[in-house]
Amino acid sequence: MDTIVRSQVTVPGRSPSPSGINGNRRGGGPGEPVYGPHTTLQLEPRGTPLSAYRMFTFLAMFWIAALFATLALVLESRWVHSPDWISISLPYVLYINTAILLSSSLTIEFARHSLRVAATKECARWIRATLVLGLAFIAGQIVAWQDLSARGLHLASNPGSFFFYLITGAHSLHLLGGIVLLAFVVSRAATRARRQAALDTIALYWHFMDGLWLCLLALLFIAIQR
Repeated sequence: MDTIVRSQVTVPGRSPSPSGINGNRRGGGPGEPVYGPHTTLQLEPRGTPLSAYRMFTFLAMFWIAALFATLALVLESRWVHSPDWISISLPYVLYINTAILLSSSLTIEFARHSLRVAATKECARWIRATLVLGLAFIAGQIVAWQDLSARGLHLASNPGSFFFYLITGAHSLHLLGGIVLLAFVVSRAATRARRQAALDTIALYWHFMDGLWLCLLALLFIAIQR
């Protein structure tokens, strides 16, 4: 019986591969990774930079401010030059809504502080309180719309009622977006640092919507109720 001898060819200047027939590297120098025959390299995924979320928030706030500034200019022009403008008594619930929204700005600040001092459970309670207050504000806006509708003031009744529904509805829609972000983005953040950054960004947006509502309420009081 013939014996088959397999020889290993050595290239000058290179050490023979210890992997044999498969040719897979199983060892290396100090500090070098070791790979097996079925080893695959996995790169650590990189998340979106936190600064990108903040930049997106600033762009969104700029766009929203431009939108409502345009609505305010159209409202002022229509109010001054409209002979069929009818004054509307603002629903009293709007003032209650203002107090609710101001309270939600406090609770979200309490949530930020709690997370900063590593009080995770307390932070979660303040976030839930902020969400409840945000939803209460939306519910209060629905009550205001029902109040106007019960008085026979619908979307197309007159220019005043049209702008009331348009402005309050647009603000409620943008605030609802903040509620969704607060409910999902913060809870899904993988690390405490990302959760803190997400909460800080949403709080900035939340305070912006709060200040915007104060301006819109003053505008409605001057232009629609007068």
